[in-house]
Amino acid sequence: MTPTTRSQQSKNSFYVTTSIAYANAKPHVGYAMELFQADTLARYYRSQGNDVFFLTGTDEHGQKLFEVAKKANTAPQEYVDKLSQEFIDLTKLLNLSNDKFVRTTDANHKQAAQKLWQACQDDIYKGNYKGLYCVGHENFIKESELQDGVCPDHKTKPQELELESYFFALSKYTKKLESLIESDTLRIVPQKRRNEILEFLRCGLEDISISRPKSQLEWGVEVPNDPEHVMYVWFDALSNYISAIGYLEEPTKFEKYWPADVHVVGKDIIRFHCLLWPAMLLSAGLKIPESVFAHGFITSNGQKMSKTLGNVIDPVDYVESYGVDALRYYLLRYIPSNNDGDFSLDRFEEVYNADLANNLGNLVSRVSAMLVKYNEGKYVIITPKTELDISGLVAEFRFDKCLEQIFARLDSLNVAIDTNKPWELAKTSPAKALEFLSAMAGELTQVANALAPFLPATSQKILAVFDNGNIAPAKEVLFPRID
Repeated sequence: MTPTTRSQQSKNSFYVTTSIAYANAKPHVGYAMELFQADTLARYYRSQGNDVFFLTGTDEHGQKLFEVAKKANTAPQEYVDKLSQEFIDLTKLLNLSNDKFVRTTDANHKQAAQKLWQACQDDIYKGNYKGLYCVGHENFIKESELQDGVCPDHKTKPQELELESYFFALSKYTKKLESLIESDTLRIVPQKRRNEILEFLRCGLEDISISRPKSQLEWGVEVPNDPEHVMYVWFDALSNYISAIGYLEEPTKFEKYWPADVHVVGKDIIRFHCLLWPAMLLSAGLKIPESVFAHGFITSNGQKMSKTLGNVIDPVDYVESYGVDALRYYLLRYIPSNNDGDFSLDRFEEVYNADLANNLGNLVSRVSAMLVKYNEGKYVIITPKTELDISGLVAEFRFDKCLEQIFARLDSLNVAIDTNKPWELAKTSPAKALEFLSAMAGELTQVANALAPFLPATSQKILAVFDNGNIAPAKEVLFPRID
């Protein structure tokens, strides 16, 4: 069937997802960035009047997780319950606006995954597979992809496996997927990731193993009509995007939100999201996603941050020390939206002082204090002459460029303050001082509104200070300087 794009539908919904976190270790700062990116999109499109559904959750099956639980001498379900709760707690700590948190051990999800399997039945067959299996990737890996005999991402030697397995006829969809991606019916952002996927496609796809015999792995969703097999983790995991919005038994809700407007994922899992997932949907007669946005990695000393390598930064530590919006700001502004970026404490604190404490916080404090001092906290509502339009950048998922544009406006406002010297103007021409400071209040209100999807708590605090012609002095400094 020919997929229908959201532009062809008369709907006002917007559906955004993150990948679901693998519940085998505590969340790290790289995943926090992905959560912030998706949350920013959700908040932005809500502000535009869209009916938004924002999904995140945890992936709780698979060989890697089973082995970690076994090593901890804990039952898999007990282990994932504990880890999943840490991710749920993180969504609250990070002030996310997600509408649902999906768990792949939920009964509803399992049944939905089995329904999808049955819908793809014509493209599923049983056979034997022999190859190199990377536990870190939860996937077979080609010998040509190894570096010095180990997986380049996880630095581990793959296992040699030979097993009975169900296969999905992915190769059948090679040309169809190529056409959908080339026409941007399935839009992949950024462009270089799109090019990578097309290059991979042009080499031809192979059918993919989608189950494991229970003799090898019993922790997973049972294959329909074959209790001796469980689903391979990606077939199970990817179905969360539809299980969470009513695929099983809520057709009205499902029709309302599907297809997803954007899957926000890491660049290391785009093949699953841009090839396997749309092929599964095509096989099942379902619409494919509108777009996949693939963010880069956060590096530390030139290496990808990952749970496997053990060089992760805990986002909780930064939120507790500096506040959630400070962490949001650094990850959205200084980790390039379409590339890798580095995170260090020294750089974080430098940015915090320069951009947040000085550029933004000090400007809000100065303007509000002068209006209190020179006009008893009253100002005239003046609409800025120049609009802050970031809609095009949001559509391209350029969170870094959005914030760059907003903070460039703050730079110009700080220059205007120093140039016009309203504290001196107030002595000779109070009316002109009031006009200038009122214009500054209008500009800051506009900036606060533009910041709302990116720094929601900060935006609310600024809007509370500049309250419809009245100054309500902030009870605390927006961003206290780090000395």
